[in-house]
Amino acid sequence: MSFVVLFSTTSFAITKHFCGDTLVDTSVFSQASTCGMESQETTVSDCSTVKKDCCTDEQLLVDGQDEIQLQVDNITFNQELFIASFIYTYINLFEGLENNGSSFEDYKPPLVIEELYKVDETYLI
Repeated sequence: MSFVVLFSTTSFAITKHFCGDTLVDTSVFSQASTCGMESQETTVSDCSTVKKDCCTDEQLLVDGQDEIQLQVDNITFNQELFIASFIYTYINLFEGLENNGSSFEDYKPPLVIEELYKVDETYLI
């Protein structure tokens, strides 16, 4: 039950880095590393040109629950009665089992006088 609570309240992010249509890197909990093809500005004596960026980053956020609260305030009388009777019967279910002894421990097994397969003349072939 503690694992269910832990995993339902944990938030994490999955980051993907694409260069064109190719997936370059995937990362959980941190930024994905880049391929080095980000937009670069080149300057020539009088003009500057910017190369178009072919890379994209995608981020998938998985949010966990912020609050875990049981709502027990809307229990009807029939539900209370069922819960109380279930708990009472479950507690008393195993009462006195250590005192129950088996009756076969007091007696010896019967002695084998004749072998039954010889009496009935049945043999496995």
